Amino acid sequence: MADGLASGRERAAVERGWEDRGWTSRDGLSLHLRDYAGPEGQPPILCLPGLTRNARDFEALAASLAGTWRVLCPDMRGRGDSDYARDPMTYTPAHYVEDVEALLQAEGITRFIAIGTSLGGLMTMMLAARDPARIAAAVINDVGPEIDAAGLKRIREYVGQGRSYETWVHAARALQEANRDIYPGYELPDWLRLAKRCMVIGSSGRIVFDYDMNIAEAFGASDGPAPEPAVMWGMYEAIARRPLLVLRGAHSDILSAEVAARMKVRGAATELVTIPGVGHAPTLDEPEAIAAIDRLLARAA
Repeated sequence: MADGLASGRERAAVERGWEDRGWTSRDGLSLHLRDYAGPEGQPPILCLPGLTRNARDFEALAASLAGTWRVLCPDMRGRGDSDYARDPMTYTPAHYVEDVEALLQAEGITRFIAIGTSLGGLMTMMLAARDPARIAAAVINDVGPEIDAAGLKRIREYVGQGRSYETWVHAARALQEANRDIYPGYELPDWLRLAKRCMVIGSSGRIVFDYDMNIAEAFGASDGPAPEPAVMWGMYEAIARRPLLVLRGAHSDILSAEVAARMKVRGAATELVTIPGVGHAPTLDEPEAIAAIDRLLARAA
């Protein structure tokens, strides 16, 4: 029976393209990741999502890279299929980085490529500050050492709002209403795809956002989601010594054009690519983002 169950799980993993796996945080939380198989002998790709997002944010990118690269897409604490934190004040970048360190240790990973969106980009810089040599290359998606106040204000206004929706179309229309300026070219199928990345069917049968609303408690208790800019610039210097791609949404209210340009100047091996027609943050499905990531991976190979 056990062999049958195992073979069934293996078949399911092959069909969908990834294996559901887990690891344990240092404070005892059970955390989840999607593991897309790839060849051994080269660094895996570690995809780190934004504040209220999860492993599904990278499903299209991971599927396109799987087989050529091993891709790990974790759900951070309080998101997706990972445990919610017992103490909501552990919803901080420092704790997320500790969770990633536990994952790297559990998997025996000593060198990796990081792709970090928003909060995930800040985490990438923090990981680099601890040990830049282990990062073979990195993508920092629409965030930098300095964050625009307007974008932080917008995030504080929506994070932790426990709204729910009757159908997926209602959920998609709500996302469209709130985010039409971020993705002005989206049609209903695009909004539905986005809704299914960041929402799930809850225990009540209604569609809800797939994160612990208590994330807002720690986020609102600080002046921002990261250390002071002077500290973050120091961390950025560590990652900027590696092959680096900085992506910026053309209409981003988180990463200004001026800060992005300074990131390019400070990184000798940095490519800066602006994704037209989107705000915060590019979804990494855009042709310009895909092409830029391919160029980075060619440098890292």
